[in-house]
Amino acid sequence: MRRKTRSCCFPSCRPPAGRRGPAALLALALLALSGCGGGKDDSLRIGAALYTQDDTFISAMAQDLEGLVREAESGTGEKITLFIADGKSSQNTQMDQVDRFLARGCDVLCVNLVDRTAAAVIADKAEAEGVPLVFFNRQPVAEDIQRWDQIYYVGADARESGELQGRLVLDAWRADRESLDRSGDGILQYVMLEGEPGHQDSLLRTEYSIKAVVDGGVEVEKLANETANWNRAQAAARTAQWLEEFGDGIEVIFSNNDDMALGAIDALASTPRERWPLIVGVDATAPALEAVAAGQLYGTVHNDGRGQAQAMLDLTLALWNGEDPGQAVDLAEGHYVWLPYRQVTLENLDEFLEK
Repeated sequence: MRRKTRSCCFPSCRPPAGRRGPAALLALALLALSGCGGGKDDSLRIGAALYTQDDTFISAMAQDLEGLVREAESGTGEKITLFIADGKSSQNTQMDQVDRFLARGCDVLCVNLVDRTAAAVIADKAEAEGVPLVFFNRQPVAEDIQRWDQIYYVGADARESGELQGRLVLDAWRADRESLDRSGDGILQYVMLEGEPGHQDSLLRTEYSIKAVVDGGVEVEKLANETANWNRAQAAARTAQWLEEFGDGIEVIFSNNDDMALGAIDALASTPRERWPLIVGVDATAPALEAVAAGQLYGTVHNDGRGQAQAMLDLTLALWNGEDPGQAVDLAEGHYVWLPYRQVTLENLDEFLEK
């Protein structure tokens, strides 16, 4: 499906060596979305739209994708231009960015949705231009994925992350019930930091984490749950309120992601460590792994962002070269690429730390 497209006139549109922080990624996004002329060439142009680069996991995943693109350029000799746009949690902003990608002749779109109800509109735009579309990390409903045979999803099963998180807590209860059951009533009292209202990952992680504990034979009592929008500062504020209300009555803090778990840790900074509840997250971001090493975070669930980035690139290259995408990645139902989750605790932490 190679198409003649315009090359970018800014050398800095292509990622330089080394990892970058959000500010540098944003600079890349602004350059990518500014207009530029130039002649025709056969370079592959990928437009990647992120829901926000304030999300630690998504920012790291974008950096992984940049690094993999550089490696692919070196290994294949193909010229690949990657444009990254920060949606800043605004679906209107992201829709404008998608329109710009299409207007600039991008050959493949990779979209991390702000609002998954917008998937159908983006899918129709991509199909109208004949541009394959890879959604990632935020899963649209099946009907939207199936609108066209050139629509794909790369991600992980949120149910699995919830189950594994719940098993972390279940294992801790079984290993040292006396320490965890501070009230001595045989009931696990918990609070839940949730991602976004109506977000599929948030709903499934919330449901299946608790289900895993209950299915393991432990009685639970929910003291409180609040949305913190995947955000560390919001989670810190929610946790501080709960600490005032419930004090030592909180035995476990479940968090739908690591950023919010780190917010809970921030709120506990002035509390003696022996009075901390057990805290668990999801994603295994670098700051979260540091918190595991420090004994602040009991455990997390590894969300393979680099593996997802590699799958997106493999899928994109196969489509660009007119190859069967099912030969490049393990496709389920012709549309889905699933990456497995893994539990992370102090015992296996070394497997996940960067060497």
